[in-house]
Amino acid sequence: MASENQALQLQIEQQKLHLVDLRKQGAAQNLLEEAKKALGDLQRALAQARSGAASKDTTKKRERLMLKTAKGTRDYGPAEMYCRQYIERIVKDCFTSYGGSCLDTPVFERQDILQGKYGEDAKLIFDLMDQGGEQLALRYDHTVPLARYLAMVGANNGHSKLWQVGKVYRRDNPVMSKGRMREFSQADFDISGTWDPMIPDAELLSLLCTILTKLDVGDFTVKLPWVEVKKEMIDEKGLDPTIADKIGEYVKHKGGPELLERLNADAVLAANGRAKDGLVEMGILFTLLDTYKVLDKISFDLSLARGLDYYTGIIYEAVVEASAPPGFVNTNILPTANDAGAVSAPTKVKKAKPAVGSEEEEEIDESQVGVGSIAAGGRYDGLVGMFNAAAAAEGKKTQGLPCVGVSIGLDRVFAIVWPKWVKKGMRSKETMVYVMSMGDGLLKERIQLVQELREAGIKTDFLAKNKPKHQAQFAASEKDEVPFAVIVAPEELESGFVRVKEQKWQFVDGEKVKVKTDASEKGTQ
Repeated sequence: MASENQALQLQIEQQKLHLVDLRKQGAAQNLLEEAKKALGDLQRALAQARSGAASKDTTKKRERLMLKTAKGTRDYGPAEMYCRQYIERIVKDCFTSYGGSCLDTPVFERQDILQGKYGEDAKLIFDLMDQGGEQLALRYDHTVPLARYLAMVGANNGHSKLWQVGKVYRRDNPVMSKGRMREFSQADFDISGTWDPMIPDAELLSLLCTILTKLDVGDFTVKLPWVEVKKEMIDEKGLDPTIADKIGEYVKHKGGPELLERLNADAVLAANGRAKDGLVEMGILFTLLDTYKVLDKISFDLSLARGLDYYTGIIYEAVVEASAPPGFVNTNILPTANDAGAVSAPTKVKKAKPAVGSEEEEEIDESQVGVGSIAAGGRYDGLVGMFNAAAAAEGKKTQGLPCVGVSIGLDRVFAIVWPKWVKKGMRSKETMVYVMSMGDGLLKERIQLVQELREAGIKTDFLAKNKPKHQAQFAASEKDEVPFAVIVAPEELESGFVRVKEQKWQFVDGEKVKVKTDASEKGTQ
């Protein structure tokens, strides 16, 4: 059995090397899929061979068990989750205030749905093992699943504003402390349908600025990439490259309306019809952004580039001063990412390289990496159309559907908000009242009072013991910083009263301590 396992292990290592070579050579997707399938078959064979001896190795396996999360994932404790829930609550409230409806799509999709949509980033997709004939993969983002959904509902969909909040997965090299992970949460808002020029784009930029302002992430800038605008003008609109270069000279400077005035005053640009059309759209966008009162947050940026294949028009990315690496000041040249789920590292410190054939990447010095972009988005008018043929085969009446969307990296936002949350000493629970007893346990009476308060909408808790000690009850309430203690005692109960004690905390020498309140315990009926 041992020799058989060793032979299979050797074949697996050889197949891994073969797969690495194919990737380096830029082999066709079908060859990569065949190599992955062969590797999976060998791994399953090895697993089956080992299963026969599993019972003998149980004790050894328990000794080798490491209690840790998978690479690129992490747990969030109660205090951290309370902060994350606060972030999500603000985001969702803003989504609904802008007329959005909630959508939920599966965490995994068919591989053919995801293939061909992400360009070079496709290598980061998590493929799953063959599941009964279906080749599946974990979703890379919310955008492609949304496009698949819109194609499936066919002619039944028109203008829509849809939002999703959930986890996505990328086989990236993680920088955990900065929110760059393999499993992370994104919040997406997408507008579909044919609208008048630039209105949906301005609506989304306004939404993004509103969310970042309410989250108090600090000074932020939303960058619009001139490089992509120039490429679109040359490739899609047929603009003479010399004209595009001339416009590019202007947008090397940060600007808004004053930049537009300079462009319109240029005789060379004014003589080119296509350039004038582009300036008209730019003027519409500026006017709308000014009406939304967010124009001061927008900046053209020459460095911004996107790696996803489905973008077709305007794209943008939000960066925050607090997201820069150590010592970084100028946000206008902050290293940016392919989107809110992946960050560019300005400095990498190389450590020992992994063994040949290993799929692990070099470690990154987290102290030198900024959070990067915290939100990104753009227009993807052709993505839904990629699914038209499949939808038509199902009898759905479909056509190309213009779409524009924004994605907010919630883990990135958390990495910025959490230190502020800790510094302010924010609570990890919403409990407002802690019911206690004096003397005999009074368990029944405590439970009755707890339920009355809960039914009245007051978040209430108590110590789940028959006869809890007085000090233990106060310790439990102080641990959760509950602002009010309701004390039940036999004498007061006979008169229909309980005592209410207010509890307060404040920072003293950097530590949060309980302070005495001005008022003493008060009786209430």
